[in-house]
Amino acid sequence: MNLLRKLLFPFSLLYGAITALRNWLYDKGWLKSKAYDFPVICVGNLSTGGTGKSPMIELLVSILKAENRLAILSRGYKRKTTGYREVLPTNSAAEVGDEPLQFKKKFPEIPVAVCENRQIGIEKLHEKASVILLDDAFQHRKVKASFNILLTAFDKLYVNDCMLPTGNLREPKIGANRADLIVVTKCPENISDTAVEAIKRKLNPKPSQEIFFSKIGYASQIKNNAEQKSLSYLKDRPFLLVTGIANPKPLVSYLKEEGLEFTESTFADHHNFTNSEIEQFKKEALILTTEKDFMRLQTIANATEIYYLPIKTVILNNAETHFRNSVKKAIVR
Repeated sequence: MNLLRKLLFPFSLLYGAITALRNWLYDKGWLKSKAYDFPVICVGNLSTGGTGKSPMIELLVSILKAENRLAILSRGYKRKTTGYREVLPTNSAAEVGDEPLQFKKKFPEIPVAVCENRQIGIEKLHEKASVILLDDAFQHRKVKASFNILLTAFDKLYVNDCMLPTGNLREPKIGANRADLIVVTKCPENISDTAVEAIKRKLNPKPSQEIFFSKIGYASQIKNNAEQKSLSYLKDRPFLLVTGIANPKPLVSYLKEEGLEFTESTFADHHNFTNSEIEQFKKEALILTTEKDFMRLQTIANATEIYYLPIKTVILNNAETHFRNSVKKAIVR
């Protein structure tokens, strides 16, 4: 924790008190939450970014799409538009946000929309879907989701964190009590039973809450809008890795473990690349990026060779079937 964050600790106390009061007013019913008579599944976290919400949404789609009419609703973080907007594959990330565009390109048959007012977005999407997935809406208390999935990263558990701006929590840790299911994400593949039990004790879930553990699964192929190639294509081909995500360290480690040689250009999460940065990228012979960043960089594909490496959420400890059943049970009415 840097010195500036430590100096801002009094503001963390103030912010924590304000958000705690807000949550208490919602819990008591003095501020109104709207519930729905159809399944609304919320995926979110207590901290800012980097817990794997997008791959979790995609996992839920893969579990539910065969038997349900699904839709995805996001606020469209850092988009340059406002209000309700249904996402089209031809949209730009500036119009709808990088993650909603990623969802739409991956699942073109599923309605995807962005709206900062989730109530409006849900009502409009319900005309096209019977189950709605809310991306990053755990703090949107105006909506009472029928099922809440809370994510926390293995190396940044919310119980070890503190409130913004000293820490990264958006709301006090007690907010985790609203979750129906907790997923510890970005775990090492060989996480021990001892570590699992230690984390469970730290999180101290309510009797009704289930805890699952997951890792990042990397694809064996790199892709762009025109083609896909084996990851081995990058062997003996030095490239530039461009990332604008909250925590690129797992990706960097994975690529190094694969024996790949590359230089890095790292930016903040959801970074809007400037014209000068774009022009610099065009000078590179080969670029690898994340799927989310590719939504903002795909326009340079005609000027340089650029690919992204898909990822997915993998449930650990032979609990995938149990996780799938828990999700399916959540939408039974």
